[in-house]
Amino acid sequence: MAAIPLPCVALHLPARPSISCSVSAALPPLYLIRLPLTLSPLSSSIAPSIRLIISPSLLTLALILKNLLVCRSPEMWRQSFGLLGKSYIHDTTGSFFLGKWLHVPLYPVSLCSAVVDVAIQDYVADVAAELIYQNESQTSTEVLFVFPLGHHMAIYSFQARSEDATVQAVLQDEVQQLHEATGGWENLEYLQNQSEYPGEVFACFLGTLSPGREVVVTLRYVQELPREPDGAARFVLPRTLHPYTTHYLWNCHTSKLHYSLLLTASLQSSRGVVNVQANFALTPLIYTAQDHSTAQVSLAGSPPCHDDLELLVYYGDPTTVSAVVEKGDPGAPPGSLLGDPMVLVTLAPSIPEAVPGQRQSGEFIFLLNTTFLEHVQDSLLFLLKSLPLGCYFNIYCYEETSVGIYPQSVEYTQDNLTEAMRRIPSTGSSLGDSNLLETLRSVYNTPRPRRHPRQLFIFMAGLPPDEEAIAAEVCRHRNSHRCFFFCFSEDSAALAMALAKETGGEAAYVSSCGSMSLVVLKCLKQALKPAAEGVSLSWTLPRGLEVEVLGGTPQSIFQGQHNLLYAQIHGQAQDTTVSKGVMTLQYSLDGQDVTYTIEFPLCPQGDGRLAGHRLAARCLLKRLLPEAVSGSGEEPRHRAVEISLTSGIICPFTSYVGVRTPQRVTWYQRPLALLPPHQSLIPCQIIELRASRISSCFPKSIWVPPGWLTAARASWLALRQLTHDIAALPQRGACSKACKPPPPFFSSLKYVDRMEFGLYSSNLCRWCPEAVAKCQDLVALQNADGSWALSSGLASVLEVDEDEIKGKMPDEVIEPSIWATVLAVTWLHRHDEYYQDLCELLEAKAVTWLCSQAVSQLDKCLETANTLLGSSVKPSVFRL
Repeated sequence: MAAIPLPCVALHLPARPSISCSVSAALPPLYLIRLPLTLSPLSSSIAPSIRLIISPSLLTLALILKNLLVCRSPEMWRQSFGLLGKSYIHDTTGSFFLGKWLHVPLYPVSLCSAVVDVAIQDYVADVAAELIYQNESQTSTEVLFVFPLGHHMAIYSFQARSEDATVQAVLQDEVQQLHEATGGWENLEYLQNQSEYPGEVFACFLGTLSPGREVVVTLRYVQELPREPDGAARFVLPRTLHPYTTHYLWNCHTSKLHYSLLLTASLQSSRGVVNVQANFALTPLIYTAQDHSTAQVSLAGSPPCHDDLELLVYYGDPTTVSAVVEKGDPGAPPGSLLGDPMVLVTLAPSIPEAVPGQRQSGEFIFLLNTTFLEHVQDSLLFLLKSLPLGCYFNIYCYEETSVGIYPQSVEYTQDNLTEAMRRIPSTGSSLGDSNLLETLRSVYNTPRPRRHPRQLFIFMAGLPPDEEAIAAEVCRHRNSHRCFFFCFSEDSAALAMALAKETGGEAAYVSSCGSMSLVVLKCLKQALKPAAEGVSLSWTLPRGLEVEVLGGTPQSIFQGQHNLLYAQIHGQAQDTTVSKGVMTLQYSLDGQDVTYTIEFPLCPQGDGRLAGHRLAARCLLKRLLPEAVSGSGEEPRHRAVEISLTSGIICPFTSYVGVRTPQRVTWYQRPLALLPPHQSLIPCQIIELRASRISSCFPKSIWVPPGWLTAARASWLALRQLTHDIAALPQRGACSKACKPPPPFFSSLKYVDRMEFGLYSSNLCRWCPEAVAKCQDLVALQNADGSWALSSGLASVLEVDEDEIKGKMPDEVIEPSIWATVLAVTWLHRHDEYYQDLCELLEAKAVTWLCSQAVSQLDKCLETANTLLGSSVKPSVFRL
């Protein structure tokens, strides 16, 4: 067969110097390639691979696309987004088809300017941004606006304007009908396949942008701000509004941004604005009220080229409780969510650090998966031995009965601990997580010990079949407990992360049994933080007014937690002379009752942007969603739709729809120009990206000679038809109509990348199994109060003869358990092995017990123990 020379390929990179590449080779005209089949569903009779004959032009083109790329790190692509484009080159169909099926990623369209106005009120922010993009390439570009949605963030307004059309995002009901009526879904599907960013994004397809044309994007969103340990509110400008990472020249960053940024911030707090700090130059802080309750600040000069813009706002009394009233929308009816005033309540009481090893309150309930029981035995041992005296505990091995080892939680004592360890079955059944729901209901129906905050440790081997019902049940009791989840499969990650965040706990992905103990102990350290217990709010208002706390009040506030509550004032005051209301916060801390009384003005404040109201709507939707999707009746769904349509905050039962209105073309003078512009619906959705693991490098647009394009399109059309027919075999025939987009899937759970877990076990395990096993033998001998008994078992672990241990015991020691406990702690601190990660909590309990028994004897005991074990442990380990 004669060799055929390949044609020349030229690549063009928009907004950059042109780069050409010639490829010529003598290759046989056809290749026989074996490709694995990853289509689903497939019948079992289909072979695992297919044989395809592909032209050399197509193969070489694919190699060029793969190798000649402009590289950038995943972090650069991760959160920039903004306006993305896909070039049209030879013809619309071929270029788009090539881009979709050969996976040519989207590229950023140049940002010309950004004007951002931020309104911050305590720990709530409302952001309005106007972004101007320009197509600097020489070809028309299909553009898609993408905005990542961070935690506690919600979009409520979007518009895009160009010379050709205006796109307005409108929130509507009946998601299914809108989904079918809106075309162009392949663009959003393409984005899902190409992105390396996991999480939710707002995406809107804007159509085609001609060369040199501009598009103006107007975006508004609200956000809850995190609270720093020193009480400051931390605001970070999204990278979409300051995309410094997308501006580079070939493979090197430029030193100057080629877009302008104007940033202004309005600050408000009834406690007073004390100071503002930033990692960029600011104008002097200007107070707009005599009591310093409002202020303004702006970006001075150019923003930094290599950093996100961060703003820290400091208020008066950062550790106290605050309440501020935001006025409602005058145009909304009284009694509605937006119509009545909203009180933004901040709860951040000052809670001192707990001394490790001392008595501590708390209820700890462990839910063990029966199919994985034998693998968690060792981790459970470390957990139980590390619990403090003074707490309560119980264990559920959820099987058919769904009951605990004890009818209800019992006090943590040696007898109860020994009995619990005896009752735990050594092996599990094969029921999986099928009965987790009933087990949770059994836990919630059990009374909680007074002044003991409840915390659940849930071990899941796989995804339960009734995940939505489990989510609804946990969320229904969110204010009464915290959940810590440990997942052993990635399919349960979404459930674990969602419920951990909802209840204020943590979730961990356990990749190996050897690292499990370290993971669960790190979570236990978080759970042992002191808490304000029995939290309650009471209100004193003029007659005719009442307060409803949306979402309820948490029963416990742990150290370091910052709770933002939304309370709405309903009714009409009968006494108009009363200008202030009173909120009283009460809780218990270390057995002592604490009371805070806060006065707040009843005269509503705010700039009319309703940031607090919209975030309150988002809070309500989060509360309603699990029940609405778990089949709890139509009422939660109807309520969610009403709140969503009123506030502009999307929920799974409503949908943004882009209404595209073309502008009149002034130069077109024919009679059709008199007709009104035709409106069309376009995709404008909040979608979930799942972090496709494609290359972090991405090419720009590629020009292909017409002959290559025809051959490539024909080859891929044949491949598409073949694979489509194979995939359709089990479906008893193919549909004759055009394929419709898949219906939206309603779920309260979001996709979670396992690398986003707060704890990820592969980074924690640095112990070999033999070392952990030796430590387990010692831990198993420890008593609940932290002490060890002098026994043959202890001597075996220490690898010292029992008679020698007894003979070396100092004469000053009266109680052998004191000597045994000193030896055990010293062994844990040997120079060749240090088990701090595994034994930090139980060691602190042991040292606390020693200090309460015989402080005067510890010096001599430590000296003798170092000699006996050949170690050099310092007295500071025993707090000497």
